[in-house]
Amino acid sequence: MTVPKNVRVRPPALIAHRGYALRYPENTLESLRAAVRAGAGYIEFDVQMTADGVPVLLHDADLWRTGQDERVVMDLTLDQLWEVEVTETRRLGPRFFGVQAPTLDDAVALVREHREIAAFVEIKRESMRRFGVETIVDKVMETLAPARDRCFVISLDPEAIALARARGAAAIGWVLSEWSEAALQEAKRIQPDYLFGNYRMIPGDAQLWSGPWRWALYEIVDVDLALELATRGARFIETMAIAEMLADRRLAPGRRADD
Repeated sequence: MTVPKNVRVRPPALIAHRGYALRYPENTLESLRAAVRAGAGYIEFDVQMTADGVPVLLHDADLWRTGQDERVVMDLTLDQLWEVEVTETRRLGPRFFGVQAPTLDDAVALVREHREIAAFVEIKRESMRRFGVETIVDKVMETLAPARDRCFVISLDPEAIALARARGAAAIGWVLSEWSEAALQEAKRIQPDYLFGNYRMIPGDAQLWSGPWRWALYEIVDVDLALELATRGARFIETMAIAEMLADRRLAPGRRADD
């Protein structure tokens, strides 16, 4: 669906999904920095934990997709993890060398360096299942402290984001795994600041659930689709193609004060 030219649409804010992941290895400092250079006002990254208790930026529990290593991050110390290059060679080719999974400390330092950005920090379930929700959330919140006002905690796990709120998170977001009445009732119970979801799960032309939250939909690389979803209630669009999306003047770069 293309939005008619005579319909005024409030442009959604863009979130750089795992950084500028279309062109750079996801969840790396290279990817996050490239997103900032492109003009992103928001970045998003995923957090797992090493065997020695260090939060690091990785989406998957294992390193096969990003580093062609079958080991699991929760079984490795940070030093062992840093022996693996997360260059995504199969997807991006041999363009990157020596790229390591950054620590959450590294990502927080980047946020502190660039006061024009905010970050959505997704705590992954695999690490919580291994080490416990409280252990992971407490460590993440401790690490986010220097930039807590601009680091928002999100997760598929309702218990995790509720605990993050209790530990002083500036904002929390629930990542939906399904579009259902049960999920709506859970959202009403949690009252998150943000609801994240795959746009493909939303049926037909359904309007997004109204509530105290702001909607963020992913993974979108088409401006017309982003604007159409904005007419249905999306305030944020997550994209791995941040530079390409921001090249369209219909999508304004940067953060808006009311978001």
